[in-house]
Amino acid sequence: MNANATRPDARYLVLTELFQPTKGGTAVWFDEVYRRMGGAGTHILTADVAGAAEHDTASPNTVHRLGLKRYSWIRPESLPVYAEFFFKTLSVGWRHPVTQIHAGRVLPEGLVAVRAGRLLRLPVVIYAHGEEITTWRQPRRVKAMTEAYCAAQLVIANSDFTRDLLLGMGVRPERVVIINPGVDTERFRPGLDGSALRASLGLEPSAKLILSVGRLSRRKGFDYVMQSLPELVDRGLDVHHAVIGKGEDKDYLEQIRAESPMPERIHLLGGISAEDLPLWYAASDLFAMPNRDIGADTEGFGMVYIEAAACGRASLAGMAGGTGSAVLDGETGLRCDGNSLPAVTDALFQLLNPANGVAAECARRAELRAHRDFSWSAVAERTTSICSTLSR
Repeated sequence: MNANATRPDARYLVLTELFQPTKGGTAVWFDEVYRRMGGAGTHILTADVAGAAEHDTASPNTVHRLGLKRYSWIRPESLPVYAEFFFKTLSVGWRHPVTQIHAGRVLPEGLVAVRAGRLLRLPVVIYAHGEEITTWRQPRRVKAMTEAYCAAQLVIANSDFTRDLLLGMGVRPERVVIINPGVDTERFRPGLDGSALRASLGLEPSAKLILSVGRLSRRKGFDYVMQSLPELVDRGLDVHHAVIGKGEDKDYLEQIRAESPMPERIHLLGGISAEDLPLWYAASDLFAMPNRDIGADTEGFGMVYIEAAACGRASLAGMAGGTGSAVLDGETGLRCDGNSLPAVTDALFQLLNPANGVAAECARRAELRAHRDFSWSAVAERTTSICSTLSR
């Protein structure tokens, strides 16, 4: 905690297992927003991870690190996590003049927040991301999620899609608000020099580079982008595809590359440094994540689209999940049927074809929207405004 930092006198108690320096969009979201919403009077309860001490020293908030360990021999194995969150919430809530409890997810944080909030007589805010509602289908989990969401005074949905899911669970419409995730518009900005990264792939100056970023998961649609390259080349485009990320589909994507008639155009980069990520967006001509549903697994929003937009790049998204809130079809990019390889190929060609200028115009609007509506300052301001309506 940095006691000398000057921040508004907000007094939130935030429960989130995901918080920096843990990697991932959700962890970044809560760190960036709450450091802008409050100072030392805002208490963050989160997991103890490598690098936490260094991070917390620079944080304006008061950060409490918890073990949050799960044990396979306990049923349910997450019971110790619930217990640790619950008792620490009561301890901090009784000892400090916090005015609201905010939960980063519905389980375990949201259910703990609701039950502790009753004892502390504090209003509760729960964030909903979409994927947890569609994938956590065990009856016990569904019951717990429904209890938490319906008992909260406010639920923050990350997209229209997620809001509709919440209403389908019985959450009262007036208690649901939409706040999209944001982006660091100082890191992700136009005008960065990605030429060295293009050169590292052996690209000619006239070549087109499609970039995909995210967990290597089937629903991201990276496989269809890779498989579209031969057809795009046949249509006259000198195009390459770079994929950044790690995940369970690593072997699957490597197999697709090995079986491709032009593997030299597919670049599986694995994980990269945070410093290089904006430069890869700058090196690209188009961002593509034509997502699709795989069973109940879906995309709740897609922060990577906004990162690309902030760097001045148009995006291709699928029609599934909540990506329509991140990519405005025909305005900041295109959306297509992510279940169809021909549809993905046609959409990529439409965006990459220099004859029609679609990508350039979409990129211009995407950049303007990202810097106007999705900066972390704008997200924090909207969150503060909405939460200020809740009374003790």
